[in-house]
Amino acid sequence: MEEACRVLEVVAAQCSFTVSSEEFLVGGAALDATSNSTPLPEETLKGCEASDAILFGSVGGPKWEGLPPDIQPERGALLPLRKHFGLFANLRPGVCHPSLIDASPVKNELIPNGFNVLCVRELTGGIYFGSPKERREENGEEIAIDTMVYRRSEIERITHVAFQAARGRRKKICSVDKANVLQNSRLWRETVEDVAREYPDVELSHLYVDNAAMQLIRYAPDYDVIVTGNLFGDILSDEMAMISGSLGMLPSASLGASGESGCNFGLYEPSGGSAPDIAGQGIANPIAQILSLAMLLRHSLAETAAADRIDAAVEKAIEDGFRTGDIFSGLQGERRVDTAEMGAAIRDRL
Repeated sequence: MEEACRVLEVVAAQCSFTVSSEEFLVGGAALDATSNSTPLPEETLKGCEASDAILFGSVGGPKWEGLPPDIQPERGALLPLRKHFGLFANLRPGVCHPSLIDASPVKNELIPNGFNVLCVRELTGGIYFGSPKERREENGEEIAIDTMVYRRSEIERITHVAFQAARGRRKKICSVDKANVLQNSRLWRETVEDVAREYPDVELSHLYVDNAAMQLIRYAPDYDVIVTGNLFGDILSDEMAMISGSLGMLPSASLGASGESGCNFGLYEPSGGSAPDIAGQGIANPIAQILSLAMLLRHSLAETAAADRIDAAVEKAIEDGFRTGDIFSGLQGERRVDTAEMGAAIRDRL
């Protein structure tokens, strides 16, 4: 986060705009500061409400896993924020730069030029939010119940987001479901096909989620935009991150409806977690946080030129061989750097 804020200072000066920012505690840090009472303090929520966007850090870790589920950092902070602000569209780009194909576990010959896939995940419906959601005893045995619920309107709005994104890319969409088993997915597929009629210039295909998990590994460069529900998107976007080379490279945006200005209120965060095994060592990859900042500038502040500068600077730093430990392969021309050095390399290339 420190490196992302430094990048923001530089790019704001270059592009002649100002940003007012405030810091608030969330997740494990908030739990520690408030005697384990809440991972989302009221002060933090009010600060978010008064803002145009949220640049979110990483939360969670083994330290807080023994707490009641509702106040664990992930469930007690991220899910309430998404619900409170109606952040229904999660954009997670899975990008493997051509110069980083050696960092990917996928064979080089399958991704000779890398790949760029955008996962559009529905974020406020599905099994994470459906009710009833409970544990109880039935006939002398404990059972657990989670309910998957999707409304046509929820599917329609996320599908529109995906098709609009595809129009700015390669105009290809793959919708992922489990329509051979789930009623939810049958409604999903029917609704996606209905919406697709409004976008005749975009090619639509469908995959069952288990097949999609395989095809993404074998044929990642063939895919452009993937649209899917909350649970499937959670899993597939992490798979995309892994085959890209590192979770530390990938940003994400969680967006609400666009306002009168055409901008979206959003929460922007790295796709990876807090990595407690390397916390405090100054070696984490800051690129996902920095690229999340670029997404914030593009989608919530309409500062497209600044966002483009950041994207280009990150790509140039990678091309020039700068590597944090997670993407370091030991090849000729690579230079292993720490968090601050990677941030400096990116700022130097803005």
